[in-house]
Amino acid sequence: MAIYPKFYSLEREKQERIINAALKEFAKNGYEKASTNEIVKEAGISKGSLFNYFHSKKELYLFLLGYAAQMVEKIYAEVDWDERDCFQRLRQIGLVKLKVFQRFPQAFNFLLALQQEDAPEVKAHVQSFSKNLISSGFEKGYRNIDWTKFRDDVDREKMLNIINWTLLGIAEVYRDKVDSVEDLGPEVLREAEEYFEILRRCFYKME
Repeated sequence: MAIYPKFYSLEREKQERIINAALKEFAKNGYEKASTNEIVKEAGISKGSLFNYFHSKKELYLFLLGYAAQMVEKIYAEVDWDERDCFQRLRQIGLVKLKVFQRFPQAFNFLLALQQEDAPEVKAHVQSFSKNLISSGFEKGYRNIDWTKFRDDVDREKMLNIINWTLLGIAEVYRDKVDSVEDLGPEVLREAEEYFEILRRCFYKME
């Protein structure tokens, strides 16, 4: 039996409208201060309809965590793991992420907001989600990478930290612009490529 059968019986456009409205409100205000009134207003549905699909605010929030987990898995499912160059791999992952964020512009803000979420009602769920997906995400991204291209005189863990912090920094700069992610896509990728080139020169062996 499908979970949330009433919600998944809706047309895809309406499903995504509700998901985006909920992602936006939880990302903006956190779990405790998030208003279901604002969610239904943004989604263009009645409050009764929302609670017909999800019986409580907590159930809606947990649904979003599960949905986000599915999005992350879909991103990695589309990656070509035969590409062993680190920065080409990261570019691939970035392209897939942009496709996801074009459908769900607030998904990234929602994921970032989880880092500050400490509401007792959902804290354990958020911590479990973060441990299983966000924390391990970087490890998955570097699977099967050709490490022989990297310099031997620089600590690998520190190199990866710098690369990861750079990616997070770029994402942080653009986090408030995600409502126009369709327009920002090429801009973000161009900027990421510029940073990748600097990182290549720093960390790859001289050819």
